[in-house]
Amino acid sequence: MDRLERLVNLVVALLDTRRPLSRQEVRERVGGYSEDEENFHRNFERDKDLLRQMGIPVVTEPIDPSRPEAGLGYRVPRDLYELPDAGLDEDELVALGLAASAVGFEGMAQSSTTTALWKLAGAGGAGSSRARPPAAPPGGPLVEVPMDETVATLFAGVTERRVARFGYNGRPRRVDPYGLSYREGRWYLAGFDHGREAERSFRTDRMSGPVEIEGTPGAFVRPEGAPSGPVPAWRLGDDEEIVVDLKVDASQAQWAVTQAGESSVCGESSDGTTYLRLRVTNRAALRSFVLGFLDHAEVLGPPEVRDEVVQWLQAVEARDEPAGRRSSGTGPKAPAIRHQA
Repeated sequence: MDRLERLVNLVVALLDTRRPLSRQEVRERVGGYSEDEENFHRNFERDKDLLRQMGIPVVTEPIDPSRPEAGLGYRVPRDLYELPDAGLDEDELVALGLAASAVGFEGMAQSSTTTALWKLAGAGGAGSSRARPPAAPPGGPLVEVPMDETVATLFAGVTERRVARFGYNGRPRRVDPYGLSYREGRWYLAGFDHGREAERSFRTDRMSGPVEIEGTPGAFVRPEGAPSGPVPAWRLGDDEEIVVDLKVDASQAQWAVTQAGESSVCGESSDGTTYLRLRVTNRAALRSFVLGFLDHAEVLGPPEVRDEVVQWLQAVEARDEPAGRRSSGTGPKAPAIRHQA
């Protein structure tokens, strides 16, 4: 029996069981494993890891919750393996199908990711336009998105709602993974950091050590309003979270809201001036965002963040001003940027 046949048999066995299977039961039902215990253990672990990387939710659960001595077993819950009806209408399914055909995923998770999209886009009865996806664009996908083992593991954690463990900035992290997003060539994870007891965002290429998911499926509830798109730069940091109030002129308000999200709007004046409330974990990135508006934005508070902007601008002015003008008082004044005042 080759490995592909063994993997198919393993998926079937774990799907069809009503309770978790012990290792010995897996060996007996699946076949194709070595009689040597060490070889069996090694090959079974590799098979489990491969299935999880492919997006198949192999879960570990007590065989009998009333008898802890019975140990742990394995199964694939159908409600996690089979995607539920997402409630998409015909046009939305067609659009999803076109997107799936236009985007390719590089690396080991390619087949699992595209398969998940086709499960949604191709759902429906025979004879329906949902029964099969649209043809791929000539020459293959229009866009290739890189995927690796880290992203594949986190994808499984998001899907199954299981806690993720990894290292970040030299510290071990336990995170409830809410969602993955891709921006400017990088993947980002948003979720609840148990150590910080707050929502945080992480760049996957900066994670260290093995990235693992633990616990049973459904270990946490993804809250309403959790990030579902690209994470703003001021959330991509490890600073202590602080809430910053920002005022933006009407001429720039629409663009600011597009970047920050509708949920950040906390007020609007009759002239169109908009007030934003941002949760910040990267103050340097926030400063860059605000300075991009020049004199059309103002940091209202808290005072320490406002003062940081003023001090940074003063430092820039002192660095750039010619030495001969510093004492004469005739040099250029600080930029007229209202958010420094």
